[in-house]
Amino acid sequence: MRKLLFFLLFIPLLSIAQKKQITLDDLYKKGTFSGESVPGFSAESNDSLFNPKEIKDEAGKQLDVHNYELSSDKKRILFFDGSEPIYRHSTKANVYVYDVATKKNIKLNESKVLHSTFSPDGTKIAFVKDNNLYLYDINKAITKAITTDGKWNFIINGNSDWVYEEEFSFTQAYQWSPQGNYIAYYRFDESNVKEYNLTIFDNQYNKDYRYKYPKAGEDNSKVEIHIYNVESGRDVKAQYEQGDIYIPRIKWTQAENDLVVYWMNRHQNNLKLFLTDAQTGGSKLLYEETNKYYIEINDDWWFLKDGKNFIFTSEMNGYNHLYLYSMDGKVKQQISKGKNDLANVNGVDEKNKLIYYTMAYPGPLDRNVFVTDFSGKKTKQLTQGEGWHRLVFNDDFTQFYDYYSSLNTPQVVTLFGLSLNKKKDMTVKQVKVVNENSKLRSKMEQYDLSKAELIRIPNSKGDTLNGWMLKPVNFDINKKYPVLFCNYGGPGSQSVANRFGSVSFWHQLLAERGFIIVSVDNTGTGYRGEEFRKKTYLQLGKFEIEDQIDAAKYLSKLPYVDAGKIGHWGWSYGGFMSSLAITKGSDVFSAAIAVAPVTSWRFYDNIYTERYMRTPKENPKGYDENAPLNYVDRIKGKFLIIHGTAYDNVHFQNSFEMVDEMIKKNIDFESAYYPNKKHGISGGNTSYHLWSKMTEWIFKNLGNSNTTISNPKAF
Repeated sequence: MRKLLFFLLFIPLLSIAQKKQITLDDLYKKGTFSGESVPGFSAESNDSLFNPKEIKDEAGKQLDVHNYELSSDKKRILFFDGSEPIYRHSTKANVYVYDVATKKNIKLNESKVLHSTFSPDGTKIAFVKDNNLYLYDINKAITKAITTDGKWNFIINGNSDWVYEEEFSFTQAYQWSPQGNYIAYYRFDESNVKEYNLTIFDNQYNKDYRYKYPKAGEDNSKVEIHIYNVESGRDVKAQYEQGDIYIPRIKWTQAENDLVVYWMNRHQNNLKLFLTDAQTGGSKLLYEETNKYYIEINDDWWFLKDGKNFIFTSEMNGYNHLYLYSMDGKVKQQISKGKNDLANVNGVDEKNKLIYYTMAYPGPLDRNVFVTDFSGKKTKQLTQGEGWHRLVFNDDFTQFYDYYSSLNTPQVVTLFGLSLNKKKDMTVKQVKVVNENSKLRSKMEQYDLSKAELIRIPNSKGDTLNGWMLKPVNFDINKKYPVLFCNYGGPGSQSVANRFGSVSFWHQLLAERGFIIVSVDNTGTGYRGEEFRKKTYLQLGKFEIEDQIDAAKYLSKLPYVDAGKIGHWGWSYGGFMSSLAITKGSDVFSAAIAVAPVTSWRFYDNIYTERYMRTPKENPKGYDENAPLNYVDRIKGKFLIIHGTAYDNVHFQNSFEMVDEMIKKNIDFESAYYPNKKHGISGGNTSYHLWSKMTEWIFKNLGNSNTTISNPKAF
């Protein structure tokens, strides 16, 4: 009996012993923990329109047929071959026009172009080349220049300048009117914008790349909106208030002659919508909103087919919600309500006058989807409970896929059906479970993984901060473990969420080897209402790092935490936070890794920075009192700073200046730079090298006796 008992007790130990540990090869070479993709609703098949083998260029070489655009009548197809990225959102490519009936394929232009799009009737194509906007008449095979004054680093037509692309998130700076009689386009005069230069290390003498980058407080492009009459060739300028302003969006209404021009002041706390006549350029004020902090522009604007109303989202009452206003200004109606932020609008069903939207509900870490009528009086919750629901609807809103996960549970995809009766009462019925991520779940069973837990931590100002904690595998409360904070922390962001993926498998790798990993969303992060998010206004970094310090002090008092081994790592804004952790937080943080950090907001672009800080001239203390490079003399622990040399957004200058200050103060540090790499620091063997370096550095500088491994290279 004793031998049998011993044998039975030993079986689970064998099982545990046979569990694998995650390696860097699993993460950055093999893709061991890749999830299963679920295609969702398939678009109408276009396989019959062309034979891929017949789509060739002028030299007879077969083209890439995966990237294409159909005309509305499906008579022609644009194929994009040899796509070449420019900045974050912009690409150029060789474009070919394929005629479905004749099977002829012609090159649109002799060189690569940007933003090729069909007119609504499919008879014309607009595109951008060399900073000018062009119009190609397919039937006549004639290309006409709409603009001729485009010049690199001076004038841009139909394409956005660098800072608009990065901060207002668009690059095609023109739009066809609903029927195609007009093209509204941006003209950027960036003559007075200062150039920034990057060195590209590509040959014996390298390459100097210069582009216009307006840093905080510096001049922006002067922006004009033009409306071009396709038939007559007449070009008129949209009329609106001039000055030091932004035009973050233009949108056509459902009416052919009505363009809406979005206007913002430089402080970005005043938004105006001007309804603009396409024939004359004359305008009238349609909508205005002001905010004591700032307004962040988005695409949540719908001008309805009735021509009388528009729907949009706003924080005007303290939380992000839906509103319906009439074009004549007589109706102003809030649709969604409550002390939870709207996170996403899933769709607007104009036929049935319904809106589908996602709320951070029941708490800010969760997502559930609701549907309501245009009045907001008849609302139904489509998904339930805690966790993260992401819904994708079909075109007529009769079905949706629910992509659901929680902190420790991989995604499950379920198909549901929707039906309405005559009274517009909605019935939701499960059709089938489409995917349960069985391969990923099976793979995870083979590894020693910890379960993350959601935590709440008080700060010194009376707020409670949301976080998650990942304890080591085989956690022992009698041992003391080092702690590594992972943090982004920027305005409106969210790192702590009740969804799978919030905790990365790299963090699991560290937990397997004896680290406690913690993430805490500080003041300024999103989905807790406007006041919590905008409390950091005019002093980015102050409250954020104070919260991280408070959280570290709180954890340091726990019996299983090694208070002398608390570290912090982050990327981009998170790198800014890590740089503050090792400087302002040096009494509690003993080690930090900052990847691509901002080290002074004086170095960053003006649209983003001034939205939260105003200009350096207006707010010098806000800039300087929270800049990590001004506090390097406080560094007492270990610091690793990493940057890609060719990043066009968070410039290598940030790390360079930080390093220069540390040298002046004789502060010890370690650094790593990646030649010709941008923000993601990836490509080839780069990711593997980067994460290997960070992993080994963490063990060396933050590890203790409970994180000892026999082979430091066994990652």
